[in-house]
Amino acid sequence: MVARGFFKDLSLSAIVAGFVTLLVGFTSSAVLVFQAAQALGATPAEIASWLWALGLGMALTSIGLSLRYRAPVVTAWSTPGAAMLITAAAGVPMSEALAAFLASGLLITLAGFSGWFERLMNRIPLSIAAGMLAGVLLRFGLDVFTAMQTQFAMTFAMFCVYLFMRRTRPRYAVVGALAVGIAIAAFQNQIQLDTVSLQLARPVFTVPQFSLGALVGVALPLFVVTMASQNVPGVAVLRASGYVSVPISPIIGWTGAATVLLAPFGGFAINLAAITAAICMGREAHEDPDKRYVAAIASGFFYLLLGLFGATVTAVFAAFPPELVLAIAGLALLGTIGNGLFTALKDDRDREPALITFLVTASGVTLLGIGSAFWGLIAGALALIISQSKTLSPTP
Repeated sequence: MVARGFFKDLSLSAIVAGFVTLLVGFTSSAVLVFQAAQALGATPAEIASWLWALGLGMALTSIGLSLRYRAPVVTAWSTPGAAMLITAAAGVPMSEALAAFLASGLLITLAGFSGWFERLMNRIPLSIAAGMLAGVLLRFGLDVFTAMQTQFAMTFAMFCVYLFMRRTRPRYAVVGALAVGIAIAAFQNQIQLDTVSLQLARPVFTVPQFSLGALVGVALPLFVVTMASQNVPGVAVLRASGYVSVPISPIIGWTGAATVLLAPFGGFAINLAAITAAICMGREAHEDPDKRYVAAIASGFFYLLLGLFGATVTAVFAAFPPELVLAIAGLALLGTIGNGLFTALKDDRDREPALITFLVTASGVTLLGIGSAFWGLIAGALALIISQSKTLSPTP
């Protein structure tokens, strides 16, 4: 029954949305994963093992959770976590670092299955969550037009095809734009596939060795950064996209369990995606929100290929011009950005706090190693509390 329902809901637009999810997620942050592994002295085989573990973890959780809840549950590696590891884990032995990954995964598992994280997230108003979502994605929408400065012909053609197909065949607008972009890039000899070769990644198991220094200096910061900068906005994206009935506790718990399982192979943190998840939750994935879970499953399948053929996928994505990636990401997210702004600003009572959330998030400010999405939620919540406080209300 599950397989029959999946194949009935399968569509080309959902598959393309899944591919764009991988394309955007990998090209925007893979370099941080490489740098984090190199900071720990990883060999090329161990770096390939990291990609294998992360790809497998994202595939299992995205496919399994999306099938279970019939919603687009997209997972990712912790991008801010990888950035943190570049400095915090430098000089730490690989075995101790992997033990820290395992400990962080255990904390995420506990935060999820215990329910305390979901209780905290349920207190965030939808308008604030939507403002955060729009702020996170704003840069991607702007990048469509920024890319025109260096690759006008390709990017403008993609933009025009997108607009035209939004009026005629809206489900395939992103598909058409991507096809045109690839065709123009190939015609201009901007896609270099001569360095691509088929290579299978092999897992490398390292016995974790626990140490107090790595637990305090790596595990705890990795847990905090992953929860605040990835899982908090990830949940907000789910809520803002209308999937309010999806239970958060088991989702977070299973991402933590996947991290625990794959930590000895280099899987440093699996968590909810935010930016890439929005691609699978928008109308470009499917007009029917109940069928967008297929896009998340497609992204999981592509993540599995990433894990199995890490070196090959790296070479393929490196062959695409960066402007093509920027343009297709922004076009795929235009509808989500618009819906986020509409939801954030439609209620007069919450408009200013939601606007503050949007502006702080869009600013890209980073404090204490935690990204702007978290601080946007904090700023919006503070503004909402003050605006609704009776003691601070103006006297007549």
